[in-house]
Amino acid sequence: MTHPKIGFIGLGLMGSAMVECLQANGYDVTVIVNRSRKSIDEALARGATEAKTSAELAATSDIVMFCMDTSASVESRVYGDDGALAGVKPGTVVIDFGTSLPGSTKKIGADLAKKGAVYLDAPLGRTPSHAKEGKLNIMCSGDDTAYEKVKPVLDVLGENVFHLGPLGTGHTIKLINNFFAMTTACAMSEAFAMADSAGVPREKLYQVMAAGPLHSGMMDFIKSYAMDHKVDLAFSMANAKKDVGYYRAMAEELGARSRMSSAATETLEEAVGDGWGERMVPEMVDFLASAFARK
Repeated sequence: MTHPKIGFIGLGLMGSAMVECLQANGYDVTVIVNRSRKSIDEALARGATEAKTSAELAATSDIVMFCMDTSASVESRVYGDDGALAGVKPGTVVIDFGTSLPGSTKKIGADLAKKGAVYLDAPLGRTPSHAKEGKLNIMCSGDDTAYEKVKPVLDVLGENVFHLGPLGTGHTIKLINNFFAMTTACAMSEAFAMADSAGVPREKLYQVMAAGPLHSGMMDFIKSYAMDHKVDLAFSMANAKKDVGYYRAMAEELGARSRMSSAATETLEEAVGDGWGERMVPEMVDFLASAFARK
């Protein structure tokens, strides 16, 4: 499979960058409007084809790619008379690049298998700028043969491409990763905000914390905003809330009560409820500082 036909659903910031990368590398791409026409029109100007339904897109594609925000969004494009499941051909590989619930992923995989298609989950790391350059981290899981079949395409999109195990493993690892990342981000944000309340300069706190084993990339993402007012982590509080919520739902499905995610969930829900949902995670420093000041 050297240059398969690709159908792509979900041209948000990440998805549109991925489509641009695929087109720059000579792939024929079919797209469909999900929310906004702007990125669709840009893809069409570069030579993409537009489908009217997900079923039509799937019927003309060797690989179908999803890059959407929630499991519900993915399922809305898979199921129904116009869904990808209705049009998919035997041998087609369908890939979910979003962050989804493993239970939903496994259900979709089983339903696609009945049509002779194969489902892979391949959540992403890094940013849209990395996607445009083909330098994503791709955490793929699912059938070994299907993975090897599409790996040349994944290698176009990703600098680091991992095969992690059976279907759902990628989404499981991504949720654990994001739970840990967002819990750390909330904790570091609170540390800076608490320093403000105590009259301790943020830079003094950072000097001490960064000199020991607590130092991490996530600490520096929060520091970059707290001390330099730069947003190096472009991930919204609403998305963070969703991902930690998915982590908790996954834990419940496994019969395991998550203790550590409770504080992050409560903090993110409070911020989103107060209208901060579209603000970036590093700005949690401002939210908590203002919340402490109100008390």
